Amino acid sequence: MANEEKKIWGIHTKDDNLFLKENVIAIGWHEMGDLSKIEANRDAFKEKYTATYSDAKKGSIATGAGMLYRFCYEAQIGDYVVFPSIINREVNIGVVEGTYVYDPSQPDYVQTRKVKWLKHLPRTAFSQGALYEIGSAMSFFTVKNYADEFMAALDKDFKKNYSSDSEDDSVGATAEDIIENTADFILKELSRKLKGYDLENFVADLLRAMGYRTKVSPQGGDSGIDITAYKDELPPRILVQVKNQNGDINETTIQSLKGAMREGDYGLFVTLSNYTKNAQKYLESTPIIRGINGTELVDLILKYYEDLSEKYRKMIPLKKVYIPVSKEE
Repeated sequence: MANEEKKIWGIHTKDDNLFLKENVIAIGWHEMGDLSKIEANRDAFKEKYTATYSDAKKGSIATGAGMLYRFCYEAQIGDYVVFPSIINREVNIGVVEGTYVYDPSQPDYVQTRKVKWLKHLPRTAFSQGALYEIGSAMSFFTVKNYADEFMAALDKDFKKNYSSDSEDDSVGATAEDIIENTADFILKELSRKLKGYDLENFVADLLRAMGYRTKVSPQGGDSGIDITAYKDELPPRILVQVKNQNGDINETTIQSLKGAMREGDYGLFVTLSNYTKNAQKYLESTPIIRGINGTELVDLILKYYEDLSEKYRKMIPLKKVYIPVSKEE
């Protein structure tokens, strides 16, 4: 990449005009005050952030303090900035010209730095992968994967246009990234919010959305069976065991489900993690028991999401969108 010593930063804002007309980049967190008065290390920023936002969760403290520290101290004069503007759907590329300045006259974006905008290009000039990277959920972040593409856009002869007949090779990878991020989000929310019996109730609701009648076993009196499910009024009976644990499920654990089954029953084992090799072999040799791992559970959640109870749709908030995929798919 050209300008190896220079970093490339991505930034978002809800005030495009501030950035474009006043030639600045800026972020909020006005309650933090003048960042230059905070000692120039991450721990000091975390301490200030925690004191300022007492209700902030642990994860958001590290993320928020880290962005503020990078904006104030890590971004250097001469670094490049990529800013996707909403009002005109353009990608704006500039260079940082000033050190950090606290501007209390701004209503929202008080943490500022001067920039010189070098180019304003339509979004169609960039690959889907590059657009996805600068669509980060963070306000201020490092551009890494497609840095070369944004730097190439500064060349005077740059004419790349992904709206032409040329194939965008990044589409497939971008779609996979989106799918993987969604799956990670769902599994993290399930693991974080549903422990023990709560996860059993969720799986019962998912089975109901799939068309099964379900009954959750009383707590402590299930003999290893968490849910009993029927497809209709008649047998077979499906006995379900649900496990929320960090490690993979072993063969012995699945055998305990088999031991609780009567002749004519089917078994279903559900886990957020996966199965050991021996457990997988056992499932393959025992067709009356089906094992569902975390990945397969996510697939079912996405398939039947709209039929889940409102309680769980609120717990795992998802929006249905269409994403581009490669033509081979």
